Amino acid sequence: MRACKTLVWIVAITVGALLPAARAWATQAAPPVPASPAPQGYTMPSTQVWDMASDNGDAYRIFVSFPSEGEPPEDGYPVLYVLDGNAYFASFAQARWVQEYLPVGKSIVVGVGYPTDEAWDVRRLNDYTAPLLDPPPRQFRELAKYKSGARKEFLDFMTGKLRTEINRRYRTDPDRHSLFGHSLGGLFALYALYERPGAFHSIVAASPSMEWNEQGILDDERAFTARLTSGKTGKTSRLMVVVGDQDTDDDPEPARALVDRLDRLSGYGLRVRLHRYPDEVHVNVPARSVTDVLRFAFEIR
Repeated sequence: MRACKTLVWIVAITVGALLPAARAWATQAAPPVPASPAPQGYTMPSTQVWDMASDNGDAYRIFVSFPSEGEPPEDGYPVLYVLDGNAYFASFAQARWVQEYLPVGKSIVVGVGYPTDEAWDVRRLNDYTAPLLDPPPRQFRELAKYKSGARKEFLDFMTGKLRTEINRRYRTDPDRHSLFGHSLGGLFALYALYERPGAFHSIVAASPSMEWNEQGILDDERAFTARLTSGKTGKTSRLMVVVGDQDTDDDPEPARALVDRLDRLSGYGLRVRLHRYPDEVHVNVPARSVTDVLRFAFEIR
């Protein structure tokens, strides 16, 4: 027993004695570890970004995702314009990119945002809305210090200068330009339908903030309905309304009622559908709806 313990002790001492030499040899023999390169920002493949100004001098950041291989379709690529591009472009661009081998991926996504690294810019309030009432409704008093009411000028930019630039840079299908907007952007999407029914092939209004100005968008809806039923409106966009059932900012019931009202206009050429997400809250609706929106915008119907 004593001999066994002695052997163990000798081995331990021997190994211990050899460790410093082994460490020194390893230090001498091992090549130097190169310094880590400085981290860089990630750039999504098949994308481009540039800034451009509207006719009134307002600057916008334009994000574009486009097919990188293959020839464009004979009629050109369909296009989806995504409002609040700083916040939502990446989700739509990634979904389009990984599906590029499918028909839905053979398309162009255009994010319309602002020259900032923030997800949202206060300028969206001005671009997406009618002028705030004076005096403002109680829940919007804090917003009275910001500009509002430039929705017509922004729609002019979207359907004019911006579309012309996208058509110049890429081969696009002139009959298949679609629009996605969320929250106040969804409110603007409804306004685009009512104001210029034929400007877009398809429109998606996600959790539209219809409570703005004490539901002033209903006046636009009634005027649109009157024009459509009297035959004064020709071809009109298709509309999809998406909403989360846990959306506490915009109760889903007004969205359902809106679709019910507009569905009665199907005999006049309007096509409308509702897509509800049972477990989603207001801010989650765009991410959840990406694939459904792409399919709706780019399906041929």
